[in-house]
Amino acid sequence: MKEHCLKYEVCPMGLVHNMISGKWKIVILWYLSYNTLRFSAIKKKLPNVTQKMLTQQLRSLEKDKLIHREVYAVIPPKVEYSLTDLGKNLIPILTMMHSFGAEYFNEGLDKK
Repeated sequence: MKEHCLKYEVCPMGLVHNMISGKWKIVILWYLSYNTLRFSAIKKKLPNVTQKMLTQQLRSLEKDKLIHREVYAVIPPKVEYSLTDLGKNLIPILTMMHSFGAEYFNEGLDKK
């Protein structure tokens, strides 16, 4: 596999890194792994993210086909976000990352 990673752009790890790296992308994907959410619901779960940053991250995830944006023609406007089938393929990875984080967090507390 290493021989396939000579150029960052063609490396499978580089591709995945580009798709999920971003200040909030992994957390957004994690929340969407549970439910379809409206923009405001995602924003409530991420109080430290600006509306502009959240919009950028959601657009990027949509561009990479990890999430689907559904716009309803109602007043007031209603927009929902959900994982695509491609995005759902990340759920086991996100779950392992969550488990690792919980274990690391608990280890850190034990050492204090």
